[in-house]
Amino acid sequence: MSDFLFRSVSEKEKESIKKQAKEIMDKFSEKLERIDKKTGDSFIERGDFERIEGEGKKSDADFRKRVFENAQNKNDDFIIAEKKGW
Repeated sequence: MSDFLFRSVSEKEKESIKKQAKEIMDKFSEKLERIDKKTGDSFIERGDFERIEGEGKKSDADFRKRVFENAQNKNDDFIIAEKKGW
């Protein structure tokens, strides 16, 4: 194997590497600050497609009532469900 893979790094080289890394991070931070923070639509990437998040739809008035009628265990405004019991 090559001696290059196992040679130690001098203190001078360490300082040079730290300086270069800091310069790279500073430049990257400056570029990030220039990006427009107001984004239009939100995108969620899942596999081979992108989905645009909408505002959501209002459910029909009777939906909540039907869900609660079908729930086995309920308490006022809450459905009681098993946690990790399946």
